[in-house]
Amino acid sequence: MSYTFSDRISSLKPSAIREIFKALADPEMISFAGGNPAPETFPTDIMAKIAAGLFEKQSAGALQYGITEGYPRLRELVAARLKDKYGIGRDFDETIIVTGGQQGIELTTKVLINEGDTVLCEQPAFIGALNAFRSYKANLVGVPVDAEGMNMDALELKLRENPGAKFIYLVPTFQNPSGVTLSLARRKRVLELSKAYDVMILEDNPYFELRYSGAYVPPIKSMDESGRVIYVGSFSKVISPGMRIGMVCAPAEIISKLVVAKQVSDVHTNQFFMMLVAQLLESYDLDAHIEKVCALYRIKRDHMLAAMERHLAGKANWNVPDGGLFIWMELPAGFDGAELCRRMTANKVAAVPGCAFMPDENAVSPGLRLNFSLPSLEQIDTGIEIMGRCLDQYLK
Repeated sequence: MSYTFSDRISSLKPSAIREIFKALADPEMISFAGGNPAPETFPTDIMAKIAAGLFEKQSAGALQYGITEGYPRLRELVAARLKDKYGIGRDFDETIIVTGGQQGIELTTKVLINEGDTVLCEQPAFIGALNAFRSYKANLVGVPVDAEGMNMDALELKLRENPGAKFIYLVPTFQNPSGVTLSLARRKRVLELSKAYDVMILEDNPYFELRYSGAYVPPIKSMDESGRVIYVGSFSKVISPGMRIGMVCAPAEIISKLVVAKQVSDVHTNQFFMMLVAQLLESYDLDAHIEKVCALYRIKRDHMLAAMERHLAGKANWNVPDGGLFIWMELPAGFDGAELCRRMTANKVAAVPGCAFMPDENAVSPGLRLNFSLPSLEQIDTGIEIMGRCLDQYLK
């Protein structure tokens, strides 16, 4: 039988990262490819106690349908934490719970984008967001990222060239994949540009609590006095990704449309895990847990940077991220990060080529994204040494 697929999905390619995961089924493969948190950071003892209590005393509520906006107590706690700790949320905003940050991105796209509408995004950018935009046939316009994040002069040029753009998408803190952080001056500037060109901002901020060095920079949403910023966050990187618990804080009028779109998508987020996270926030010290997570990842980041210095110095360039989960590396001009990734995979080391993060799917990139949160210190040493040998062969 011949199958005919919708225009929206027929041209959509599978996530390069998800495809790489298939290679990770090989137990000998060392992975720098995913964005997975380290399993040893999951607060399993706490979660087990909370889960047992939920099954014993609140099983009916935990296993029943819930409201689309999210478990009410969790909504209250999340909104209060965003407001009190980070200054996020104004009187015109509301906060809802979504099925991971990815759903917040996809619902925003569904609500705001018609086919052919323009989205301005970082270049390189988070592949999950790019594919969400592509699935709604958006026109993707990349804006270069440098050491201070999205380049604001380039952004203004793209805004002038693309009147009527729907929103600017960016991961301002420990950006995926580059690891860079948008400076405070540029955060203020992107807000100014959003007002001047009447465009929304979609701020994706899943990593910002994972800071290992450098000074704190406030979220863009904390400076939003005119209702132009849609803020997407997640507990995936600080508690557990498998729960799929995220949040969106945005003007109430936008939230009302997101709720309708979510009803069509999954009715509501997992009720059991929403209740579990609510109790964790209410009865345990999440900030103390995050400090422990950061202490572990700081060691892993520094260990990978030291290994790269030993095996890759003088052959490639890379950044030193202040937080997050990724190091971005670039090969000399004329060399392709995808080719190096192929050589590494053949030698049992996986990474993600920079081309996977380009708004232009046909672009060639000298970059690679390396994840340091999941592999062990021993795997980092072995994997970077193998990477160095592969790079030597490729450069020759």
